[in-house]
Amino acid sequence: MPKLPVVKPKQLVRALIKLDFFKHRQRGTSHLIMADKSGRRSTIAVHYGKDIPTGTLKAILRDLDISVETFISALKK
Repeated sequence: MPKLPVVKPKQLVRALIKLDFFKHRQRGTSHLIMADKSGRRSTIAVHYGKDIPTGTLKAILRDLDISVETFISALKK
């Protein structure tokens, strides 16, 4: 399994949109909920200028049932 890259919230949101997720709703300016049509969803803390912590990124990918390889390929597109 490849190592998780360090990503900014904006990069994470773009990669998830490429994987057919959409912005379900946003609470204030810092918490965005991404979802897909099958009902999978996860909350992303959007603090621009800061990186997403590795453990948080692992939890988001686990919640959305996305493999690390799939996520890395979506980042490169």
